[in-house]
Amino acid sequence: MKNSMAEVGQRIAAMREIRGLTVTDMAKALDTEPETLEAAERGELDCSVTFVYKCAEALGVDLVELLTGDNPKLKRYSVVRAGEGLPVKRREGFEYQHLAYLFKNKKIEPFLVTAPYKADEQDKPITLSVHDGQEFDYVFEGTLKMAIDGKIKELHPGDAIIYDSQTPHGMIAACEGGCRFLAILLK
Repeated sequence: MKNSMAEVGQRIAAMREIRGLTVTDMAKALDTEPETLEAAERGELDCSVTFVYKCAEALGVDLVELLTGDNPKLKRYSVVRAGEGLPVKRREGFEYQHLAYLFKNKKIEPFLVTAPYKADEQDKPITLSVHDGQEFDYVFEGTLKMAIDGKIKELHPGDAIIYDSQTPHGMIAACEGGCRFLAILLK
């Protein structure tokens, strides 16, 4: 299963065309500029998981279909062994492993996320994003610095947060060695 930016972009463009959506209509549904969508479709934009998730929602397809070109097939249960999640690299430095990529008709999108520590990010504003649904994050290792609703929160191992994903939010690792956390996007 390949998920290069060019391939993901081609799948977004193909599904948009199949659905009969113009670039302008799709960009409006994503709350972005048409030029941004066109760059993503050409594979020139390093899309975040949030962006691809929004595309999947707007197109009425499973996130995994856009990431891999395959549809999940398992309906009763799915086991993903340690280290065998679907690797998704969408935000520079962050590593995502989709933990339910084989399961069909998911109501959640669970990711094991590894965020690297970057000293130069610590005193800069954290990049924010929004998407539909809710999100639950649980920290396993390190410290997660979270910007949400105009506030900064630090989460440590064992800490969790749930929030409306329409609330602008973003996160970075706040300690050397980075941070590992579980992110569950609820549709």
